[in-house]
Amino acid sequence: MSESKEIDKPLLTTPLSQRGWPVWVVYTLAALGALYLLNPTAGILEFLPDNIPFIGNLDEGAAFMLVWAGLLEFFEGRKYRSAPPETPNSQPPTEENS
Repeated sequence: MSESKEIDKPLLTTPLSQRGWPVWVVYTLAALGALYLLNPTAGILEFLPDNIPFIGNLDEGAAFMLVWAGLLEFFEGRKYRSAPPETPNSQPPTEENS
């Protein structure tokens, strides 16, 4: 039986590139989310009309989460990409007593 690899990183504060997403996809989705929030069509093109009770603003919430992921990737993802990869030590450090 194969074990699934669980990710124990927080969802809202971990860059998506650390979860296996390509960086360009994250930035592209963030740009699309920002474009959707800017609403250049003046409300003509909406995935969910805002006058539907309870679910009318879910599309704006999803667009905001895309923008959040892009900002998080921009500010936090750099730290992970510029840091040297962590390699587990094959041998534990030893102390030599002279």
